[in-house]
Amino acid sequence: VFLSLQQDVIAGFLYAILILVVFHPVVDRIDNFNLTYKYAPLIIIRTAFEMTAVEKIEEQFASLRIAKRSLLSEEPAYLLDIDVSKLAQSESSRFVAVSCSNKSIRVYNRETLNFLREYSSHPGILNGVRFAHACDSVVFSACSDGTVKCWDIRLATRKAVQVFSGYPSNVFISFDINRNDLIICAGTEKVEKDTFLVFWDARGVTNSACATKEPLGVYSESHNDDITKICFHPVEPNLVVSGSTDGLVNVFDINKDNEDDALMSTCNSDSSVSFIGWSGKDYKQVYCMTHDEGFCWWDIAQLDTEEPITLLHVLDVRDAVCVENDSLHYLVGGLYHEKADKLFLIGGTSTGNIHLISCGTDGLSLVGTLCGGHSATVRSFCWNLTDESLLTGGEDAQLLLWKPGAVERSLAKKASMKIASSVQKRVRVHNSSLKSRKK
Repeated sequence: VFLSLQQDVIAGFLYAILILVVFHPVVDRIDNFNLTYKYAPLIIIRTAFEMTAVEKIEEQFASLRIAKRSLLSEEPAYLLDIDVSKLAQSESSRFVAVSCSNKSIRVYNRETLNFLREYSSHPGILNGVRFAHACDSVVFSACSDGTVKCWDIRLATRKAVQVFSGYPSNVFISFDINRNDLIICAGTEKVEKDTFLVFWDARGVTNSACATKEPLGVYSESHNDDITKICFHPVEPNLVVSGSTDGLVNVFDINKDNEDDALMSTCNSDSSVSFIGWSGKDYKQVYCMTHDEGFCWWDIAQLDTEEPITLLHVLDVRDAVCVENDSLHYLVGGLYHEKADKLFLIGGTSTGNIHLISCGTDGLSLVGTLCGGHSATVRSFCWNLTDESLLTGGEDAQLLLWKPGAVERSLAKKASMKIASSVQKRVRVHNSSLKSRKK
């Protein structure tokens, strides 16, 4: 009887330890037993879930096939930037806007890629295109002539319905509009010693045709070189991040009264910034890519803690990512996948192959590659997470719509159309010789 009771006590004690480990991971010690792996059960579960999510995305990406190609225009041009109108009342009313190297904006039907209209009254070089969030027919563009213009696709006129003018010396090379369509921000080239973030009130853009709006104000102290990228927070309309050729990535809260108070964080990429974005749960992380194909990733949530803010810093992604039987020549941009809670980068080759790269704090890894679509460098993309479709545009003047399991009706593949653009000096040229440059 005594031995039976002793066995029961020992079994009960071991069971209690098991319950504490699984359901109370915060316990650090039980008597003199140090629970070294106190978080192990939760880590295993989380890792398994993450692997499943990434594997699912890998399958979805691998299943993408060309569903549509846009018809070649009479004046082929590089497709530099793509944006898709936000969800409206009906799925069929969505549009695609593309900024081109010939100083035009082309608008297409999103599902068919049928050409709808073109806006070409730009005296300067276009630098970005964005749809309004609340109205799928209103699209904005920034221009090197010192203006941001607003276009209404519903109207027959080819004139801008509103013009947001900067100051006389302003040359805009980046811009964005915030989540509630209230504020537009544009970044300038450096002129003499001046570099500006310029802000406008974007309300009432369709109330008066051809009206011109003056700036609300500027930030002028936070960057000392060309401001190459601007990106508002996907959820919080008062937060904006900017990147510059000075290597700095700045996060601002524009609700503050002045620039000094508005500057929340300054991160240094140590190189010229080519792309920036938000990521992570509640979008509390920012990341950037550089013109020499570097990558930096920061956690802004750690600003007021003693934890390190840098999640990952890769000097040259081309050396860090292993691509079998292929190569990685450049980065195009990034995308945070909310469902998988995962950040991905898009890169490619000069022959038009597209690489999807997964980001983790332990490094970068190749997820998959799309081949047979473009015949030259891919410059822009837009990934729709709702239907897992992908839009891509490149130097071959082609706009492609990729969908899972799609079958392209037209079998005629466009030949390589690598063209000599009039703005070639302003368009980034990827050179493998940059691989030797190290910080």
